[in-house]
Amino acid sequence: MNRLTTPFGSYELTRFPQDPRDRLRAWDAADEYLLHHLESGTGDRGPVELGGGRQITVLGDRWGALTTALAAFHPTQITDSSLTRSATMANLDRAGIGTAKDTVTLLTTQDEPPARIDVLLVRVPKSLALLEDQLHRLAPRLHADSVVVGTGMVKEIHTSTLRLFERILGPTKTSLAEKKARLIFCTPANATGATGTPPAAKRDGASADPWPVTYTVDADGGSGAGLTVVNHAGIFCADRLDVGTRFFLQSIPTNTDGARVVDLGCGNGVIGTAVAVADPRAEVVFTDESYQAIASAKATFRANVTRDRDRADFLVGDGVAMLDPGSVDLVLCNPPFHSHQATTDATALRMFAQSRKVLRPGGELWVVANRHMGYHTHLKRLFGNSEVTASEPKFVVLRAVKRMEREQRP
Repeated sequence: MNRLTTPFGSYELTRFPQDPRDRLRAWDAADEYLLHHLESGTGDRGPVELGGGRQITVLGDRWGALTTALAAFHPTQITDSSLTRSATMANLDRAGIGTAKDTVTLLTTQDEPPARIDVLLVRVPKSLALLEDQLHRLAPRLHADSVVVGTGMVKEIHTSTLRLFERILGPTKTSLAEKKARLIFCTPANATGATGTPPAAKRDGASADPWPVTYTVDADGGSGAGLTVVNHAGIFCADRLDVGTRFFLQSIPTNTDGARVVDLGCGNGVIGTAVAVADPRAEVVFTDESYQAIASAKATFRANVTRDRDRADFLVGDGVAMLDPGSVDLVLCNPPFHSHQATTDATALRMFAQSRKVLRPGGELWVVANRHMGYHTHLKRLFGNSEVTASEPKFVVLRAVKRMEREQRP
């Protein structure tokens, strides 16, 4: 556990799920830079007034560091990540703050944003599309006196990032870099409101929010061919099938005989939907830690499946941790290998361990992955077996079967 020291206090913070082996911190220099700016100012920019009942919105907080440090000012956090939400609640509790309604407000990227925003703090996300979508959603809540400050590591802030702020909100500048972090200063333009008045409309000439986007899977999409796919902002490979999913759809079992099937880390839900279309008796569970992903999966499923909608569940959370042990017949998974900007297999390995727990004896986990990830060794260690069912130079599809406990023993 690490301690973040800020002008507003010192806090012990962790990521979520908490793992004592995880050496990654729950904050970085970008969070520190922003918090120090709010208190003391940066360059020719003075400190930001946070008190006096001003409505503070924090967008894209990674693990709740910003929300926890600013809890005394009753901020509203907006996040796409259920893991961020859980980390924030845990960090607030650890700080003795809690998440009472009058302390902080936790919203998702799918929720209605605050009616009025006086201070908007933006932790630049990895996904430029998600940033675009959220700036469009928040722009009408800003007014002439709103303060907008973004933050990120230098490698996360590009010309395209600044252009988004400029196009959607107004004139944008950046700070000098400190500890490889940078701040973004944006002035809402053409806002007709003033302090104490309702929020203004979007600035003149700003383009409409293009999200979500919809496309049809082509004939080479395996069991997904012909499906309508809906992607909300932030979902990987928004306007077409990514190559890993396309390869997976050539191989997944679709004659499931009415099984309970989990699309784990479902993204836009095309894999689980392909199963539901091929086997109307299947009970499909879509799970993802992203609220944008679950919204996409719901829309994709409903665009293609017109009957037995009660045979699908959509769950936001940490993998399949919310499912009962031994309650699943088949898990299909295209695991991520990034957590924000960090490359890691920790998420995938947690998904595999969770899958084994929820599978019934004889149940199967199917995984598509980049060949170099070497997941077959992890699956063999965990399940006692691992089989390659399909392969190409870049990807492999792996299958592991949960055996009876006595079969697991050497």
